Amino acid sequence: MTASTDVPIAPDAHQHAATNGTAAVPVAVGRAGAKAILLGEHAVVYGRPAIAIPVRALGVEAHARPTDGPARLSSSLYHGPITRAPERLAVTLTAMSAALAAAGREDLALDIAIESSVPAERGLGSSAAVSAAVIEATLGACGIRVDDERMHELIQTAERAAHGSPSGLDARTVRARAAVWFDGGRIEPVTVGRDLTFVIADSGVRGRTREAVTAVAERRRADPTGIEAALDELGGLATALREQVSAGARDDIGHAMSRAHTLLNGMGVGDPALDHLVHAATSAGALGAKLTGGGRGGCVLALAADAGAAVELSQRLTRAGAAAVWTTTVEGAA
Repeated sequence: MTASTDVPIAPDAHQHAATNGTAAVPVAVGRAGAKAILLGEHAVVYGRPAIAIPVRALGVEAHARPTDGPARLSSSLYHGPITRAPERLAVTLTAMSAALAAAGREDLALDIAIESSVPAERGLGSSAAVSAAVIEATLGACGIRVDDERMHELIQTAERAAHGSPSGLDARTVRARAAVWFDGGRIEPVTVGRDLTFVIADSGVRGRTREAVTAVAERRRADPTGIEAALDELGGLATALREQVSAGARDDIGHAMSRAHTLLNGMGVGDPALDHLVHAATSAGALGAKLTGGGRGGCVLALAADAGAAVELSQRLTRAGAAAVWTTTVEGAA
């Protein structure tokens, strides 16, 4: 880990001026994106590698500025004084508090506004993305920036409030710009041999990450041999997948995704709504499909043969009952 590099910052593309009466008040902006796990959810908690992709179609933007009045929060979930914010926003408040503490400005009152297109509790990294954007905006309002490792630590502080013992994959990926390899807490970019177009389908069922993590832990205690074998296979699939992604081997990638879905179901993190969409996706020509994220609800990630096929795949998943669909392309090196 590198040493902290908390340094003052001047207004830049991430800051602009807002007015409050006649005085100019600096407003800092923080941004982060959604993510989808291509392969490795749950296995990553037990030391196996994972590959994740950024989802550029969805994102979060947070604005923060100092105020002379009481601290306030504005979002789609709540508008009002921070002291009266509902419990479901505790993770967001933890992110703000962690950033203020890192800046040595715990006494600073802020107006924070959050705009997010990342659906909550769907396995797309909503809590990490909101936390990352709020932390960046809060630090900016305090006039400092931190290095990547310190930023990761701050996001993880909020993620622990959301998920208990997060692997760190979400915290890393919501700030990434390309596919990433995650192993032992470290992140590396993944070379993508050719464009990979994915369709993400929302099952309409809220994911239950804490419940799913607990279920895997309980099954591992009851059947250590069986669960460890599944975790090992998921780790092996992820390792092979890195080479397949680099080679642009779409069929192999699809097969690995579908196998991973079967293994995750066997670990107790599946859901009938997810299975229904996986079946609909493969019946519509997807090369592979799987749950993405914690499971027990949330979203399905399906690999389309190409961008044109993704259009038909999206329509078929919508007709199959998906609450929402999004398309994202991971661009190849060529």
